[in-house]
Amino acid sequence: MSPVRLVLFDLDGTLVDSAPDIAAAANAALLAVGRAARGEEEIRHFIGNGAERLIHRCLTGQRDEDALPSLHEAAYAEFQRQYATCVSARSCLFPGVRETLSALSEAGIPMGCITNKPERFTHPLLADLGLTDYFRIVLGGDSLPVKKPDPAPLLHAAGACGVPPQESVMVGDSLTDLAAARAAGMRIFCVSHGYPAGVDLRRHAPDAWVDDMRDFLPALLAEVV
Repeated sequence: MSPVRLVLFDLDGTLVDSAPDIAAAANAALLAVGRAARGEEEIRHFIGNGAERLIHRCLTGQRDEDALPSLHEAAYAEFQRQYATCVSARSCLFPGVRETLSALSEAGIPMGCITNKPERFTHPLLADLGLTDYFRIVLGGDSLPVKKPDPAPLLHAAGACGVPPQESVMVGDSLTDLAAARAAGMRIFCVSHGYPAGVDLRRHAPDAWVDDMRDFLPALLAEVV
């Protein structure tokens, strides 16, 4: 097995429990276009493929159905306005996240944050929670022409850090992360918390599965070169 020389992290659901703020902004957008608000738990199941898809799901109640273009445009614009004002109001790190990032940083392992959240929300959230300095590269869902589950963001990050994909690990909480990592030729470590959209990721045989991110450290640090 190749040593670990790069660790890439998803953001929402992996590093940060951002659902309370996302749900608040999404519900404000729904009310603004004359739709009923949805419960936070339901919206948690809609997170994972970027903000535009999130709003389609909030409007239709379905993961793969598109809302009317004019309705979506209005709701998405309002979501962006609302979320910009509350991106870190109630969001918080999951247990063990800061300790894990600190341990990897002290061991000299470069890290990246690869998320489907738009850049204009990603960077303020990382900054507000004191995470920015951990990452050598940060890619949002609009940084490249494609986003996860396409492997391009992961491959771009590995290339920018000068590390082969086979020596990189993706840490995520969803089938989107798992599919992107496998397509990129990277190992995939999954956390049990987050927003898996009802999918039991253990059935997809990730390379590691934990409840607390700190439990990844023995495997990652044992392979430092």
